Amino acid sequence: MSITAGTTLGGRYVLRSLLAVGGMGEVWRGEDSELGRPVAVKVLKEGAAANETFLKRFTNEAKNAAGLAHENIAQVFDYGDQEGTAFLVMELVEGEPMSTILERERTIPEERLVRIMAGTAHGLSAAHDAGVMHRDIKPGNLLIAEEDLVRITDFGVSRSTDQTTLTQTGMVMGTAQYLAPELALGKPATPASDLYAMGIIAYESVVGKRPFTAATAVDIAIAHVNETVPPLPAGVSPDLARLIMDLLEKNPRKRPRTARELLERLDGLDLLPAGGDGASAASASATTPRSGSPIASTSPPSGESGRGRRSARRMPPSIAPREHRPRPDAPPRGRSQGSMGQ
Repeated sequence: MSITAGTTLGGRYVLRSLLAVGGMGEVWRGEDSELGRPVAVKVLKEGAAANETFLKRFTNEAKNAAGLAHENIAQVFDYGDQEGTAFLVMELVEGEPMSTILERERTIPEERLVRIMAGTAHGLSAAHDAGVMHRDIKPGNLLIAEEDLVRITDFGVSRSTDQTTLTQTGMVMGTAQYLAPELALGKPATPASDLYAMGIIAYESVVGKRPFTAATAVDIAIAHVNETVPPLPAGVSPDLARLIMDLLEKNPRKRPRTARELLERLDGLDLLPAGGDGASAASASATTPRSGSPIASTSPPSGESGRGRRSARRMPPSIAPREHRPRPDAPPRGRSQGSMGQ
């Protein structure tokens, strides 16, 4: 069926304006006419709907995300099919993808990065506790709302412990630039696989480019398996540099094992004062394109610097869950925009 502004899906969801276009679908700003609230409606493209794998991914997203209720996960309200067009109704997140922030700013200050990582880890902890591995954590799938509130989106290639894999033996799904080595080798996803992707995001955020680049998605996946992670700039806080390199360990058993363990590490970080030379200098030389390439395919130096000339400071308690934050006078956080998670 033809999808345009004004189209009504499921007898109640009126499409208003196009928000984003992805490889297998579109996201529209819409309105739930029955409840009178704004929503984001993700619509599977006509060609994608005829592809069994894409349709299965879409269904997985609906089932896995709908079963997760957490402040740091974009909520799914409804799923349906109209005249062969599958659609997913989600909360409307008034924010922007982290990929847009990186595209605009190239690097992210360490304190802000830690807040974003903490929010992501809280959401992943809830997903992992429910037996759901996201398998495609990347900046395009992290929506950042007011006060850096994170909403994880796009569970299209996620896998629940009670689901069969989407792909045949020897095939993996995800985005090559953020793909954990074990997934590149066709092994099952674990919580540590999602945490590896967070390590790539953190590296990209302080350096201004990803650690591994190549001409093709398959070559990038191979690099995750075989190549040493380039050292971080000397200006990155030593504690944060150690954590990033631990997240990027090839062996998943050497990484933080759970999102809760990562949160503990984040909570104990000592960050150097803002204005160091590492991240800002790195951003000037960053040239790597940021668009993720979908893929379907078959402890180095941490760059620490001494603290002699600069005093370290402890990360403020803003990474704690919102209900435990010791700032009752803080303004309330904003609501969230649906995204394709590109």
